[in-house]
Amino acid sequence: MLTVADIMTKDVVSISGTTTVRELAGIFESKNFGTLPIVDGAGNLTGIVTASDLVEQDRPLHIPTVISLFDWVIPLEGENALQRNLDKITAQTASELASSDVVTVSPTDTVSSVAEIMSNKKLHALPVVEGKKLVGMVSRIDIIRSMNR
Repeated sequence: MLTVADIMTKDVVSISGTTTVRELAGIFESKNFGTLPIVDGAGNLTGIVTASDLVEQDRPLHIPTVISLFDWVIPLEGENALQRNLDKITAQTASELASSDVVTVSPTDTVSSVAEIMSNKKLHALPVVEGKKLVGMVSRIDIIRSMNR
């Protein structure tokens, strides 16, 4: 049975949290990637940023629907949703734009389990970690290539 270690990309292009949004755009364009892991100085995964995160930054701010009750204005989606939207739109660095709640896999996970995760969560690529250290990336195309083995 194939494992993630058998199909993952080991030579991973990663970025630091201080990578600017402009630099991110250049990397996404030149490398034709859709997902970039963010690592700290020790190589530990700290977040992930996708091309979709970058595209969403250019969309207009959605003002949430509110209820006015006794002179109080209450956002129906909650204040946190509005704050997250503001944070994404005004982000200047990768760490400000990135998701820190990252779905990861292990090198010993089976390819079928990774395919299930990607399918259920609608993800295109997943960081492969040992502990917190980034050791690879596995993408949908890696899974497709493994079908020819």
